[in-house]
Amino acid sequence: MSAPSLAPYIAKRPWLKKWFEPLAKWYCNAAGYRQLGLRADDLIPEENDTVQLALKRLPPKEAYDRVFRLRRAFQCSVSHQLLPKGEWTKPEDDVPYLTVVIKDIEAEMKEREDLEAMIVSKRERNAKEAH
Repeated sequence: MSAPSLAPYIAKRPWLKKWFEPLAKWYCNAAGYRQLGLRADDLIPEENDTVQLALKRLPPKEAYDRVFRLRRAFQCSVSHQLLPKGEWTKPEDDVPYLTVVIKDIEAEMKEREDLEAMIVSKRERNAKEAH
């Protein structure tokens, strides 16, 4: 699910972060999802088993809020309108809520794979230990 990202590389270098920050803000505004009241994690496709499991693990309030945001955005899309400016998602409210759960699930799956692939062999006892 997770794709490689340059974000950690950019975040470690203040001069590079300073250069990319206006570009990132422009891109988020140009994407238009905030004008529909959505968050970035609302745009993650749900056709993945990992994402489906992450959605089931969301707290009830967060799951309800997600469904509300998606339905409201769909209604705006159908009517070819944007929300009033006061209802747009603010940048400080656009925090990841689903990505964190997805990363946890991917870590669990990797750990499970590692444990299932582990080969356990019995140690042979020395002659002294046998007696």
